[in-house]
Amino acid sequence: MKIILATDHAGFQHKEFLKAYLQQEGLYEVVDMGAHTYEADDDYPDYIALAAEAVQKDPTGSRAVIFGGSGQGEAMLANQFPGVRAAVYYGGAHEIVALSREHNDANVLSIGARFVHEAEVPVVVALWLATELSADGKYQRRIDKAEALRP
Repeated sequence: MKIILATDHAGFQHKEFLKAYLQQEGLYEVVDMGAHTYEADDDYPDYIALAAEAVQKDPTGSRAVIFGGSGQGEAMLANQFPGVRAAVYYGGAHEIVALSREHNDANVLSIGARFVHEAEVPVVVALWLATELSADGKYQRRIDKAEALRP
């Protein structure tokens, strides 16, 4: 599976930390869409759009982890791409990360770097990557209905 990473300045350190962790684990192909250097004035759409587009083009084989200050704007942008289902995590119960996969088949996880400690990132990402869509057909039915409503 390909794991696509993207961030602006607010999540740069978190992205770099996660990238090193994923590469060390060696379980996934890691693709870094940027930012590649810390730039305090960069803009998240420049990088998040690249990650969302990559997931959109490979809907069954890729997932993305994106970062921002809150993760909200990043998820809103990613969700504009058909086939992309971005969920936000900004701390708290890890169950929400698992449910984003189990019930909604989220293929993008948007992490609010200002609210999630760097050391927590690999833990929640590992849980998110390990969780599959529930076999209960009602969840796929709901996903299909929601996808059909996209313009």
